[in-house]
Amino acid sequence: MTATDHALELVAVAAQAAYDKKADQVLAFDVSDQLAITDAFVLASANNERAVGAIVDEVEDKLREHGAKPIRREGHKEGRWVLLDYGEIVVHVQHEEERSFYALERLWSDCPLIPLTLT
Repeated sequence: MTATDHALELVAVAAQAAYDKKADQVLAFDVSDQLAITDAFVLASANNERAVGAIVDEVEDKLREHGAKPIRREGHKEGRWVLLDYGEIVVHVQHEEERSFYALERLWSDCPLIPLTLT
């Protein structure tokens, strides 16, 4: 099984929005073979809480323009690790320290990377 075309479209929108707000290390994984609850993860990081918040706001705005609303949103108040669950995709925006400590890309390294074209 692989991520749906719609999920891949949402991944592209979310990744570009994060990149546009200067997110670091923007990656996406197809987790559809490993998880039944979502097709893809988007990971992005920033070096401070304010930047994390700006990235999250931009991702939400751009996905809303594509008709997607988060089912769940966690961690926004703290600004260290924000999770945006859109059902088909989950966006993780982390402070660099959390990104390094939790190393989600290592945890999901057996899942295929989704190629991103960020401009």
